Amino acid sequence: MNEPYVDQSSLTEKSKAWIQAIAELNPPRIKLRPEKAALLVIDMQRFFLDPASPTFVCGGPAIVGRCRKLIEAFRRAERPVIFTQHVHTSAELDGGMMKLWWEGMVLEGSPEAKIIPELAPRPGEKVIKKHRYSAFYNTDLEIVLRCLGVSDLVICGVMTNLCCETTARDAFMRDYRVFFTADGTASVSEEMHLGALRTLAFGFAQVILAEEIVHRLLRVRAAGA
Repeated sequence: MNEPYVDQSSLTEKSKAWIQAIAELNPPRIKLRPEKAALLVIDMQRFFLDPASPTFVCGGPAIVGRCRKLIEAFRRAERPVIFTQHVHTSAELDGGMMKLWWEGMVLEGSPEAKIIPELAPRPGEKVIKKHRYSAFYNTDLEIVLRCLGVSDLVICGVMTNLCCETTARDAFMRDYRVFFTADGTASVSEEMHLGALRTLAFGFAQVILAEEIVHRLLRVRAAGA
């Protein structure tokens, strides 16, 4: 499961096929409201995107460009961009069950814990540090979203079927309107990626292409200019 199932040249074609494959489960239930929206960029760190890492997400490099376009669009629309970093102090102190599933721990403050330079947060943009899959678990994410008046949450990052999916489920349970990008999330195999998209479309989120989010943001901004 360490061989890329998608690259930048095939991402557009594959993502359209994924959307088609889940179409029956993914009717257009909700429409993004830019004035209520925030972008959540999950765990786009060196630890997960470096091929030499024991926890390399092989589908990750292909989605960097899509994540960057989403970030740029949200910034132009003057809507919040929130990042997460999955970090640990040590396996003993806060590894818990995670240490039984994963080889190695990404240590807080290490070079591997940093968000990749292509997607680096700007000064003033919120970075949520988390120890578990969900970005809501034992963090201040919900407080931040409530203070910002956010009800529509767009998700991109890694892994589709772990941190991204768990966060999307938790957001849904808190009554957020979740928009999950099929081409802005990645996993370690196409089977796991598509399986997560199916599950999310069935019960938790509107699965959507990044370009649709970008067009919606910029179209509404242009109309209000």
